[in-house]
Parts: sequence; structure tokens; C-alpha cells
Amino acid sequence: MKSSLNSSPLPSIRRLSFLNPKFLSSQTQFPKPHLESSLSENPNPSTNSSQSVTSKSDFPEKATSKIEFHENLFGRDSELTQTKVISTLLSHRSEPNSALKHFIWAEKERGFLKGVDAFCVLLHILTGFEETHVRAQILLNQYASGDSGPSQQVFFDRLVDCAKRFDFELESRVFSYLLNSYVRANRIKYAIDCFDRMIELELYPCVTCMNILLVELVRRKMIVNARELYDKMVLRGMGGDRATLRVMMHACLKEGQPNKAEEYFRQARARGIELDAASHGVAIQAVCSKPNLRLALELLKEMREMGWVPSVGTFTSVIKACVKQGNMVEALRIKDEMVSCGNSINLVVATSLMKGYCVQGNLESALDLFNIIIEDGLSPKKVMYAVLIEYCCHNGNMEKAYELYVQMKNMDILPDVFIVNNLVRGFLKYRSLEDACKLFDEAVECSVANVFLYNNILSWLCGEGKVSEACSLWDKMLYNGVVPNLVSYNSMIHGYCRIGNMERAHNVFLELLERGLKPNVFTYSILIKGYFRKGDIKRALDVFNDMVAAKITPTEFTVNIVIDGLCKAGCTSEASDRLNKIVERGFVPGCMSYNNIIDGFIKEGAMNSALAVYREMREGGVSPNVVTYTSFVNGFCKSNQIDLALQMWNDMKKKGIKLDVTAYCALIDGFCKRRDMGTARKLFSEFLEVGLSPSTAVYSSMIWGFQNLNNMEAALDLHKKMISEGIPCDLKAYTTLIDGLLKRGELQVATDLYSEMLQKKIVPDIKTYTVLINGLCNKGQLENARKILEDMNKRSMTPSVHIYSTLIAGNFKEGNLQEAFRLHDEMLDRGLVPDDITYDILVNGKFEGANALVGTSCA
Repeated sequence: MKSSLNSSPLPSIRRLSFLNPKFLSSQTQFPKPHLESSLSENPNPSTNSSQSVTSKSDFPEKATSKIEFHENLFGRDSELTQTKVISTLLSHRSEPNSALKHFIWAEKERGFLKGVDAFCVLLHILTGFEETHVRAQILLNQYASGDSGPSQQVFFDRLVDCAKRFDFELESRVFSYLLNSYVRANRIKYAIDCFDRMIELELYPCVTCMNILLVELVRRKMIVNARELYDKMVLRGMGGDRATLRVMMHACLKEGQPNKAEEYFRQARARGIELDAASHGVAIQAVCSKPNLRLALELLKEMREMGWVPSVGTFTSVIKACVKQGNMVEALRIKDEMVSCGNSINLVVATSLMKGYCVQGNLESALDLFNIIIEDGLSPKKVMYAVLIEYCCHNGNMEKAYELYVQMKNMDILPDVFIVNNLVRGFLKYRSLEDACKLFDEAVECSVANVFLYNNILSWLCGEGKVSEACSLWDKMLYNGVVPNLVSYNSMIHGYCRIGNMERAHNVFLELLERGLKPNVFTYSILIKGYFRKGDIKRALDVFNDMVAAKITPTEFTVNIVIDGLCKAGCTSEASDRLNKIVERGFVPGCMSYNNIIDGFIKEGAMNSALAVYREMREGGVSPNVVTYTSFVNGFCKSNQIDLALQMWNDMKKKGIKLDVTAYCALIDGFCKRRDMGTARKLFSEFLEVGLSPSTAVYSSMIWGFQNLNNMEAALDLHKKMISEGIPCDLKAYTTLIDGLLKRGELQVATDLYSEMLQKKIVPDIKTYTVLINGLCNKGQLENARKILEDMNKRSMTPSVHIYSTLIAGNFKEGNLQEAFRLHDEMLDRGLVPDDITYDILVNGKFEGANALVGTSCA
């Protein structure tokens, strides 16, 4: 027969201390307890129950004396047999205090050797009456705390057996108390076994006892056991109460299973369990950790509608979830709601909001909130400084980042390596190596620097080609006992590859292997790219094959290095074949791989081959991008196939591909070379209308086009526009403008532009000098032309045959024959061979040829 208990909490029970604890025997004997508290004079109970009744006032409400357990010898004769004691106990089954008093009297005064059965009978009697529940709990606590006696299973079976034999109602209270006693005694395995046995007999523990066991299991991180226990109860319609739900949801969160916690919450609702604010708070915490912001806000709203005031922790969870979802508007609203409930902004909320501002790029608001926190008297923690310093560094605000760093140190908050790493990276990117190294040295002195911090400096030095400084840092790292990792070796290999020292790069690679480190795909990629840069195609391909042999799968990045290297070396066909072989091994090429091959063929003038790769690319399901189309536009323009270039251009527009600066530049340059400045001008206007910023190359092409049509006014207007918009004017543009002005005889304007170019430290090239000498000679400015030649000599630039021929022709025209022959001898001394025009001038005196040469433009 079974019965259920109410879920009222168990009364507080003070554990008794023990002397020489001995446990119950599995035989019919039991250790002897002695209650030393003052009782009324010991009775001599008989089978007559009326003579053995003791009044309630004769028994203390709580046993406060020590109970000493002894183990009597088996051979000792007892004045009282267990049968007699059980019989007397049964005669007092309706008077629990009298039964307990008789049990104590028999043990203390008559030397009764207690047995398990008598003890079980007593427990059944005591748990049958509310007034003696505490007595039963005390006795069970003594039993559970002992270190010998019958096993948990034996004792449980005896309790069940005695109930059946002596006609006690088999109900769950005594077993619930036993379960609780095992938990109190830290015998969790016994408690779990007891629970399982109760379930088998359909003796369901009270909710309070179940909750106590669940709490202990969760505390011990025995989450699986807790879940199994809970599920067993739920299957039997005993899902516990809201306290049970909270325990199980907390367990799921500890285990990192917010979905399961949410499921428990929904199931409890469906079963009609009366939930409270605390239950909602834990549920909100669970859904926020997923995060499911929508549901979190719904539950929070539900709490407010119920009149509950959410805890600070609940508000904090929702605010953090809002920030994580990038919903700063909602995060700030919840923050205001929290404040309206009488709560102050705590550091967790403030830090979360600051990070939200920073992620959205609103560093200013994050810093304003930080100042408010300081003004409110809160002391920022390390994590808050870490967030602000990180994003100050990302935004390039290194002055503020360093100010926060100093402030943190002044507050005796030791910066960790994460903070120092951000500062060092920021200094390297936005300020200087000197500032980074100063901070790095501080970190080394404070023993904060680790291999990752060393790697930051090392990587930057190697990336800048400062390999000597990198080697010094490497030695310092080893001296300080910091062991280099794979990233360290990769940085050094990259440094040597960057300066073209492939022998040292290879030696570092061998040292890496000797240290037992395994090179990764990045290691091999650096070496492959280095060998390609040196023009050592064979070695680059050997390293690639070594990587494949080491069972390291090439990434798209690595494959593109190989393809690009071969194409730049003029081996585009081989690049195409190699890509096909890699594809056969399962590699799926991306757009960049095809683009490299297409661009390679176009630069080699093999437009048909480029188009074949384009078709292959489309058939393989890879969509061309703006780079693909721009390469074709460029190629068609250079091969004077402007119609095909326009066809590609229109195809880009139809596919919705946004045209970039390079694409416009290629097409504009093509029309300029065709002298179709009307179309070029329209494209230039469209270029500006779509919001693109013109590059120097676009302006240079337009200037050249207008100058080629002798429209110097338009060319000079474009030059002025470049200057006003802060777009650098390059050598090509200056040379084109100077050439056009000299042809028109505007020597002063051309000279001013040449001076402007030199002031901007733009060094003339052979083409610029040719234009200048041509123009000056054409206008009889031979002295100025000679000065240009001297300037070339100062710059260690050898004049071309064309320049000498132009000067010789100019001097012949002016009758300066001696200077003309001197220039001829100088040309020969420089190893230059005069061309036919030069000989016609010198030998045959053909001034017509001279006149034609002087009037020639090199633009």
C-alpha cells in the first residue's frame, strides 16, 4: 500500500555527535544507543500496555545528548529477546513516545542487543505520528552517518519486510527520511540507490527530499544522475515544484545546455506547475545564453505583467543578449527599465553596453558611459579596460588606449597579455615601432610577455623586411626562456623570403623540423611564394609537391600562389594544366584561380585561350566577378577590339556586377587611345555619378586623350581638378601636359609644370627628358636643352639615341657643327650606335631629316 507525502519542508535536524560509531549488523542485532538526557524514573514495562505508557511530558522534545553505539558480543545472553522487544513496541504502536521510551530503556537498563527488525519497527511507529517525525529523523541520521552495519540495500529491504510482517502501512515518509539522511551523510550513491528502490515500489519521495537530492547532485556536478532522477519522477507524474524546476534549469546551464533548460521550463508550464519570478529569471538566463532574444523579451514582459520585479541578474542577462544580437536600442531600453525598478547600472551591464557601442563603431558613446561609471563611484574592472583598449586600438585612437592603460596600472590592475597584445598591434599599425617596443619591454619586465606577444613584434618586423631586428628579438625570446612556436618560425621564414634570402628561409624551415614542429599549409605557402618571387619556378613547384606528399591539403590561397606565380613567369599554359590536375584530386577552384589564368593569357596576348578558360569557368559553375570582366575589357582594349570590350562591359551591367575603378579605367583608356574622347568623357561622367573616386590612372588617360587631340584646355582643366581634389598627378600626366604645351610653344607654362613636378619629388624618366629636349630644340632653346642633358647625367641616366639625334639635329640647324660632332663622339663613348637619321645629318648634311627629327614628339 502506498501513500504520498505533502511537500512541506523537513524540519531542521541537528546532527548528533557519536562516540565509537558502529553500524547495524545484518543479523537481528543493533548497536546500543544511550540517551543521557534526564528522563523520568525508568519503568519496568510489561506486556500490559497501560502500565508502559509514558506521558508526552516525560520525553524531551529533542534529543540533545550524545548517543554512543556499542557492539555486543554474539555469545552474550540477553535478558530481553528481540521478539519480546518487538512485541512490546507493537503494543505501543499507537503511542510512539512510549514505544521510543521502552526501546531506550530496554537497551540501557536491560542490556538489550538491538536488532535491525526492532529498529525498523520503531521507525515505522515513529513516522506514523507527526509528533515523533523528528525522533525518526534523528535515528536515521545516526544510522546513515555510521561506518559499519548492514548495507543500504539490506536495511531498505528490512524496512519493507517489517512493514509487511507487522501490518504497517507501506508509505514513503520513512524512506524519504532515509533518503535525506544519506544526503546529509554525504553518501550520495546510497541516496541514489534508495531513490531507485523507492521508485520500484512506487514509494515516491516527497518533493522536498527530491529537491535536496537534486541540489546535491548538481552541486557535485553529477548532472547526468540528476537528469535521470528527474526524468523518472516526471514519467510517474511527479514533476516536483517550481524549486525542482529551478534546480534542473540551473543544472542544464551548468552543463551548457540552454535548450534543455528551456524545454524543462515549457514542460513545467504544460504540467500546470505554479511558476514564480525566480523560475522565470532562470528561464530568461537560459534563452539569453542561446541567445533567443525574442523569447527572452517575451518572458521579461510576462514577469512585469505579473507584477514581479526582475532581479538585477535577469535584467543583466537580457541586456547582454541584446548586445550580442547587435540590438543596442533594445539593450538601452532594458537598461532604463532596470534603473526605473530602483537598480543601479552594475559593471557587467556597463561593460556589455560599452562593447555593444564599440562593435557598432560608436567608440565615443562607450567612452562617455565609462566616464559616467567613474563619476558614479564605481571602480572599473580589468575586463572593462580590456574592451575599451581593444576598440581604441582598432579605431587607431592609440593616445586614448594608452591613457586607459596607464589609468588601469595606477589603479593597481595588472594588465594581462591580451591587453598588451592589442596595444602593441595598435602601436605597430598606427604609430611606431618605438612605442610598441617600449610597451613590449614593460611587458617583459613584468613577466607578462608570452610567445604570442613576441610573435606580434616578430611578425611585424619580418613583414617590413627588418630581418636583422627580428633576429635580435628571436635571441631575446630564447634568452628569456620563451619557446618559439610554429607562428614564430613562419614569421622568420616570411622575413627571409621577403628580402629574397631563400637559403636562410630554407635553413629556418629545417630548424623547424628539427624542433619537432610540424609545418602547416601557411609555412609551405610562404616558401612557395618566396621561390616564385626569386624566379626559381622549379624549387617553388618542388616545395608544393613536398607539401602534398606530407598529406597537407593545399588551400585555395596556396593554389592561387602557384597559379599566379606560373602566370607571372609567362607559363600560363602550364598553370592551366596544373590547375586541372589539382581539380582531379578533388580541389574546387574559385574565381581567383581562374582569374589568374585568364589574366595570364591576356597579358600574353592569347585572347582565345583566355576565352576558353572563361567558358570552362562558367561550365564549372563559377560565376565571373568584376576582376574577370575587367581583365577582358583591358585585354580587348589593348588589342584594339573595343567592340568586344563594350560587349563585356554591357554583360557586367546586365548581371548586376558593380563596376569598379579598374574596370572604368580600362575602358576609358581604350577609348582615349582610339581618340574617341566623346565616349571617354561620357564614361568619365558616369564614373563620377555612381560615386566612385577617380584614380590618378583615370585622369592620366583622359589628359593623354585630350592632349593627343591638341585640346590642351581640357587637359589642363583636368589637371586643375586633380589638384583641387587632392588626387596625385603622376609622371605620365605631367609628361603628357609638358609635351602638349611645348608643342604649342608655351615654354613658360611647360617650365612651371616641370618645376611643380620636381617640387613634388617626382623623378623624370627617359620619356620625360625626351619630351623636354624635343620641345626645347624645336624652339631653338639649345642651351636649355643642354642643361636637361646635364641633369640626366647627374641622375646617372643614359640618354637614348633619339635624344642625342635630336640635340645633334638642333645644333646642325643652328649651325653649331662643332657641338653636333662633340655630341656624336659623346654618344659613341657611351656605347650608343647612331641610327640612320643621325648619319644622314652628320655625313650627308640632310637638314630635312634634322628638321623632321626636331619636330618629332615622343609622347
